[in-house]
Amino acid sequence: MKKLILGSFSLALGALAVIACAEGEEASTLADNGEVNIYSSRHYDTDLALYEDFTEQTGITVNRIEADADALIERIESEGEFSPADLLITVDAGRLWRAEEAGILSAVQSDVLTERLPDYLRHPDGLWFGLSTRARVIIYDKEQGEPEGLDTYADLADPAYRGDICIRSSSNIYNISLLSAMIAHDGVEAAEEWARGVVANFARDPQGNDTAQIESVAAGECRIAVVNSYYLARFAGGDEEQRAIFDRLGVIFPDQDGRGTHINLSGAGVVMNAPNRENAIRFLEYLTSESAQRYFADGNNEYPAVAGLEANSAVEQLGDFKADTLNAAEIGRNQAQAVQVFDRAGWN
Repeated sequence: MKKLILGSFSLALGALAVIACAEGEEASTLADNGEVNIYSSRHYDTDLALYEDFTEQTGITVNRIEADADALIERIESEGEFSPADLLITVDAGRLWRAEEAGILSAVQSDVLTERLPDYLRHPDGLWFGLSTRARVIIYDKEQGEPEGLDTYADLADPAYRGDICIRSSSNIYNISLLSAMIAHDGVEAAEEWARGVVANFARDPQGNDTAQIESVAAGECRIAVVNSYYLARFAGGDEEQRAIFDRLGVIFPDQDGRGTHINLSGAGVVMNAPNRENAIRFLEYLTSESAQRYFADGNNEYPAVAGLEANSAVEQLGDFKADTLNAAEIGRNQAQAVQVFDRAGWN
């Protein structure tokens, strides 16, 4: 397990002694400090700037363990009431749902978070909160021409695109969440019919990550692919070779005349037995501040979760779009059914 720890999980005995001896305003200031212990499955270098900025603003030390989301959830479960974890940060509604199902998250009521975040990016009971979003878009090879009639996710199952589609495996959380959203909107039967149609249109067996799908379309190996917007924005803002790949691609935001394009999110929830609960809530609120949202946008090409804030220039090159506002909690609840549908459809 990869671990990156900032600060120490041990109690800062010297600092506590200072707090105990301090008086008046100085004591009040010091008492607001302390630490917050973050378990994060995000693996982006720019997140380090978030932690440093928070500490600079508040004096609260950020300690972090980084690992795969499932490993972190299992670790918190095994640590039980003695877990040092204050906050779990992870990517995608499906993983937030897994944490919810494991019973490791605690409800938070925060006027700041309620005011800043739209309701579809907040758990109905306050168990987690969205921090940034990515759109699941369709790309195509301009040299092979724009696919006529390809406007929705449903259209990907049209036999007109037989042998055209590259996409990740069904075990990928982004695909599971996309199908989960389709189940929520259209029901299991329609979702399975769609999955079977897409499988019939594969240009090759699913393989690689979203970067691999982008490069395969640009190389002419397949005409169409489904990818997350932030992968694509890396090419838009990359070096000359990456920019050449981006320039060969067309981008379609699906379902703009209907429910809108599916989005997935990064999100966080306060852990049930958080030893530094107030600091964890303070950090959550900080992550929705304008300065923190700019780190998400500029550092990793994500869309800010807070309404009214703009994405960075590379992301804006993809174009404006209407997002599906289905609550991410509902997407999470359909994960198990989505996996079963993929299996029945033969989507490996």
